[in-house]
Amino acid sequence: MLFLILAVFALGLAGLGYLYKKTQKLGQTVFAGMLAGLAFGALLQSSAAPETTAAALDWINLVGGGYVRLLQMIVMPLVFVSILSAITRLNQASALGKISFSVLSVLLITTAIAAFIGIIMVQVFGLTAEGLIAGEREMAAQANVVGRVDQVSNLTIPAMLLSFIPKNPFAELTGANPTSIISTVIFSAFLGVAALSLRKEDQALGERIAQGVDTLNKLVSRLVRFVIRLTPYGVFALMLKMAATSKWTDILNLGSFIVASYLAIILMFIVHGALLALSGINPLGYFKKVMPTLAFAFTSRSSAASIPLNIETQTDKLGNHSAIANFSATFGATIGQNGCAGIYPAMLAVMIAPTVGVDPFSMSYIATLVFVVAVSSFGIAGVGGGATFAAIVVLSTLNLPLELVGLLISIEPLIDMGRTALNVNGAMVAGTLSNKWLKLKE
Repeated sequence: MLFLILAVFALGLAGLGYLYKKTQKLGQTVFAGMLAGLAFGALLQSSAAPETTAAALDWINLVGGGYVRLLQMIVMPLVFVSILSAITRLNQASALGKISFSVLSVLLITTAIAAFIGIIMVQVFGLTAEGLIAGEREMAAQANVVGRVDQVSNLTIPAMLLSFIPKNPFAELTGANPTSIISTVIFSAFLGVAALSLRKEDQALGERIAQGVDTLNKLVSRLVRFVIRLTPYGVFALMLKMAATSKWTDILNLGSFIVASYLAIILMFIVHGALLALSGINPLGYFKKVMPTLAFAFTSRSSAASIPLNIETQTDKLGNHSAIANFSATFGATIGQNGCAGIYPAMLAVMIAPTVGVDPFSMSYIATLVFVVAVSSFGIAGVGGGATFAAIVVLSTLNLPLELVGLLISIEPLIDMGRTALNVNGAMVAGTLSNKWLKLKE
């Protein structure tokens, strides 16, 4: 049975290769891989013995996990080189301030909107923290959550901001810390500004530096293209694993929370489209171009691993300035995540508040919650851990109990897929809007 499963999987990979060779359309091939993986995974769970499925997934994960690792491999070199290259092509360093302010403003404002939508969904569906069952997995997750509280309980905004500044840029390039991506951005920006300063003093020297950086950028970009062409195969394997390992009973038991979460995510995508339309950008054309990137974010559940695809989509398909694309993709992977740091912690805070005698729908509580969520989303990179840490930070700030974070662990992967896609789209929207507003020239 094991060999049959692996043979069918190999045929699926070959079929995706044939489809891409025939159509030369990466987006269509990615979606074909996602649908095929979902169908194959569901069939595998319903027809194969658990031990056989586990053994097959170990081999299948060589493709899915291997693809994610390849993307993780190129994230830090790409962030460093591409931002440095983009800055050396700017006419003046002052443009960096405009880019950063514009991108961060969009990320934080959309996160606040996402939090408000999450609050509304809890009200519409009547969700509460009562009646949730703590099984073995949930109890273990609860203990893990409590163990993480000390990492964020004394976190202050000044301490968080200080953690972004790299002490050892070479260590940050290895991804040694939760803030490594932002620290690398800062280091690259300083190097880029230094290059611009040298170009003012010595035009010839500045041009040589720019040419060297541009050559290195082209080399890394070619490497990125090699890895990105593997996306359909990675998505196929990742979706297959998700479908084969999901606990459908847990999904049914917590169905209302899942539906409310995904409805909030969909509404936030609509908000993104409305913001694009208000700025004169066709939302349908935009979403058609970014769908392959969103599909990978959905299946991989990794905003950081999506950075290479994010940057390529913005520069090659959306036509965004390279500096804006790089800043929005890297900032958006760690700051102002609409799904993980916006919708999710807001929903939990509203569900938990009644258990401690707080009216979650009073104007003062809603205003406080939205503000805390927006500010906390800026600090999630300082502690790492995505949605779980976002929830811990928000609930701790509001003096709310943390048990619900662990009680929802059984459906966490399923919801996290949609949240990650929303996070990545928020970053691309921030870059696209900033590109429209700032009108920078390459």
